[in-house]
Amino acid sequence: MCFAVNTFAQEEIAIQDKYTAHNKGKFFISWGGNRESYSKSDVTFRGKDYEFTVHDMKAHDKPKGWHVDYINPANMTIPQTNFRLGYFINDHYSIAVGVDHMKYVMTQNQIANVTGYYPNSGTYDELISGQPEQLIMTEKFLTYEHTDGLNYVNTEVSRHDDISKWFRLPNIDKVQINLTEGLGGGVLYPKTNTKLLGKERHDDFHISGYGVSAKAGINVTFYKHFYIQGELKGGYINMQDIKTTASNDDSAFQDFFFFQRIIAFGGIFRI
Repeated sequence: MCFAVNTFAQEEIAIQDKYTAHNKGKFFISWGGNRESYSKSDVTFRGKDYEFTVHDMKAHDKPKGWHVDYINPANMTIPQTNFRLGYFINDHYSIAVGVDHMKYVMTQNQIANVTGYYPNSGTYDELISGQPEQLIMTEKFLTYEHTDGLNYVNTEVSRHDDISKWFRLPNIDKVQINLTEGLGGGVLYPKTNTKLLGKERHDDFHISGYGVSAKAGINVTFYKHFYIQGELKGGYINMQDIKTTASNDDSAFQDFFFFQRIIAFGGIFRI
């Protein structure tokens, strides 16, 4: 009887001490890729002799597809990527820092309502006969993109819940399934590629504004230390100081909503 009780006690302790049962004190790191969608945005451009707003500007991302550049150190900034480094402050909550490297490209040659003034009107092939408030976003008139990129440098607080029992997994030290949800905020550090009104192309990093976001995802951990995570993430970006030319007199501002679909691969460990 003593032997049986001792055996059951050891089994209970072994279950409680499974590696995946407690997260507190663990670190994690992940790297992945994303696709993005953006809401329409009013973008205002200002300079010494111009100030105009492109209303409801349409924009899209710039996907690379499945490519070796995601793991090529020399070209990692070419695709759209997500990096995250985090720490579990207790079994269910983590705090992480990371960069969402998104890409934002104005849809070229779209027709948009434009209000304001600028010099040399009509010399950029932008005018539409009989529609004075609508212009074509020709390359001569405006090219505008955050493609190296729309860098959202942020901190996130997330909750993690093990739902392996929902799937009746026999051994959660081999495969574990978690739900994760989080809130985040940070700054926008884009490298904006702009050419407007015949001015010289400009492409430079600059802290331009802030963002806030929320996410939800599923994490599948294999053999205690390796995981794949799928996330849906949405948020709001406000950039009031976008560099458009080499001159400090020229700038732009805009705000919009974004929606990301993310797949990331990572590792979890104790130090």
